[in-house]
Amino acid sequence: MLPSKTAVGQENAAAANESPDPAQSDAAKDKPKKASSEEQAKSAAKDKQPARTNAPKADDDAAKMESGNDQAGAAPEQKETQPANPVPDTQAEKTPAAKPGPDPEWKAKGVWTLPPTDGPAAIDFSLVGEYLGDVKSGDNDTKDGNSSKKTRRLGVQIRNLGKGEFEARAYSGGLPGQESFEDEKPMLLFGRRSGSTLVLSGGPWAMFAGAEECKIIDETGTTLAKLPRVERSSPTLGAAPPEGAMVLFDGTDTNAFAHARMTEDKLLAQGANINFMLNDFDLHLEFRIPHMPAQREQRRGNSGIYLQGRYECQVLDSFGDAKVFNGLGALYRHKAPKFNMALPPLVWQTYDIHFTAARFAADGSKIRNARISSWVNGVKVQDDEELPGPTGHGKPESPTLLPTLIQDHGDPVRFRNIWVIDRGLSGGIEFPQMADTK
Repeated sequence: MLPSKTAVGQENAAAANESPDPAQSDAAKDKPKKASSEEQAKSAAKDKQPARTNAPKADDDAAKMESGNDQAGAAPEQKETQPANPVPDTQAEKTPAAKPGPDPEWKAKGVWTLPPTDGPAAIDFSLVGEYLGDVKSGDNDTKDGNSSKKTRRLGVQIRNLGKGEFEARAYSGGLPGQESFEDEKPMLLFGRRSGSTLVLSGGPWAMFAGAEECKIIDETGTTLAKLPRVERSSPTLGAAPPEGAMVLFDGTDTNAFAHARMTEDKLLAQGANINFMLNDFDLHLEFRIPHMPAQREQRRGNSGIYLQGRYECQVLDSFGDAKVFNGLGALYRHKAPKFNMALPPLVWQTYDIHFTAARFAADGSKIRNARISSWVNGVKVQDDEELPGPTGHGKPESPTLLPTLIQDHGDPVRFRNIWVIDRGLSGGIEFPQMADTK
């Protein structure tokens, strides 16, 4: 679970040549695809970091959410934010290298590939995040003849809906993934930003949120709590590939993929097929979802991992949203995640997937279903789930292996540190792997 520290932070991927890409099928059906400037671009290790969900599509509205309480796996870790303070090696300061900024073409569409640095967009983004602390309740706790207000742990997630509008969810016991987290319906609040302060209402008290803390005030004007901002990271973030694993992407090249493209900052763009045909395997990857405040549901930071081109592990900006059927960590159109472990957009997150393929008889009939366990930001969100068939618009099942791919849904989702353990070649390797924190 979440150890506490002081808190101060693309469908172009082609599948097998002989049949259509399931990712493209998704875009043509359930997930409306947006025009992307990147589509025109030429093709050219252990556990530690944290994890946003959107409302279900119309055809999924009747789907029920899962309500289990299994939080197996290590949860994201809170860390203090320490700004870099480089020291020049000579008295004559060198001209610093220009820092990359948000892609101007995406920025014009209201899509941020890096945090906005000026104007209202920057102020809005500064308010997106998690806040955690203790709140005084209305009940008295009498002990040794003294009466005092009880306190309870409260976690708050705030997400931007564009144009100065926000919504927040307050969770009893802390934030999703933490040991004290109570998997109950959260309190939903709405608000607008005024200057650099966000005012939220909808519960028994009001919230005044800034970039560093969230203040809770009751109807009498009494301050009940000041919740500091926290920045969590997945315990598998930066996990190194263990001995026996195949490194698929480390920022050097895209040789392990077909139809892949590496960005100028040496990240893997959405839309790539793994060249190796995989059967039973464990996959680790890290992803960064763009900030798309004006978008909703499946149009907000959408991608996915298609195992054997048949079963999709959903990637989506689900941060601060309800736990919904097709959010981050879902088996698309099959099963909701046990927990919404999405972290804020533009934060590096992790996906760890343990997959066992379906088995077939000599006549091609299936004799055993595929199974999957998956962890988002170190917390198990799918527990040995049986897959009776393809999810969403995945390709039909058969004894023939198909490529595993990273879906291109038109949103600039980025990936890094991708490695896989082929369990048919290397068995007995512990998974998921934790990051080395020494």
